[in-house]
Amino acid sequence: RGDLGAVQNRFESTIANLSNVSENLSAARSRILDADIAQETSTMTKQNILQQAGVSILAQANQAPQLALSLLG
Repeated sequence: RGDLGAVQNRFESTIANLSNVSENLSAARSRILDADIAQETSTMTKQNILQQAGVSILAQANQAPQLALSLLG
């Protein structure tokens, strides 16, 4: 009798867990499908520009010491 109660408790816990997973998946799917494509594209473009600017700044910063060394040498 105790074993059956334990099994029933595990089943109830599993059902609650699966219900939670289902709800989370549904919410995630909704966020993906409801995404504002124009807004997301704009955000991605902005991030790409910032990344390219950062790379450019690093390249210029790396050239300054090399220029100083070439002037000294």
